[in-house]
Amino acid sequence: MQSYPDSLKKLVEQLMKLPGVGRKTADRLAFHLVRVPRREAESLAAAVLEVKDRLSLCSSCQNLTDTDPCPICADPGRDRRLLCVVEMPADVTAIEKSGAFNGRYFVLHGCVAPLQGLGPDDLRLDRLQNLVEREEIQEVIVSTNLTVEGNATAVFIAELLKPLDVRVSRPACGLPVGADFEYMDPVTIEKSILGRCRL
Repeated sequence: MQSYPDSLKKLVEQLMKLPGVGRKTADRLAFHLVRVPRREAESLAAAVLEVKDRLSLCSSCQNLTDTDPCPICADPGRDRRLLCVVEMPADVTAIEKSGAFNGRYFVLHGCVAPLQGLGPDDLRLDRLQNLVEREEIQEVIVSTNLTVEGNATAVFIAELLKPLDVRVSRPACGLPVGADFEYMDPVTIEKSILGRCRL
């Protein structure tokens, strides 16, 4: 990268800070941005700055929003008895796209991960507990990722909410639609057998 002009070198370095963007992708993106009309580059820069200026956390669910409360929390058509706890705002989007859930959410912005310096106090669990106490929530669906950290977080949340007389559940896990057993890992097969349902 020594042959790059300084400004291009800086752009590549900044692009490489984005998740999933390595040197080659950063190079491609940088050269693309150099070629676009100035108007498009300004629109991209303005969109990034607008997101930084306008987005905040919903005071109720902690999801990213530009209104408070967010549209999901403000929607009277939502089942206020159901609360889905997720790790990140992108998880809300994924669940919403499925159309399978019509309750509200709570976003942790991470999971219990001691090796990365994240403990229960970093996840706003006091806000979650207050929300469950304050609202008439009957079930909390802990939809953290199926990782060691995600499972540990789910267990911690279940213990935290146990005294509140609320049902705490976890989404079923197992084989994806269209999957072949021969290509599945043993843990996925085990979860699918243990979580089997009656036909």
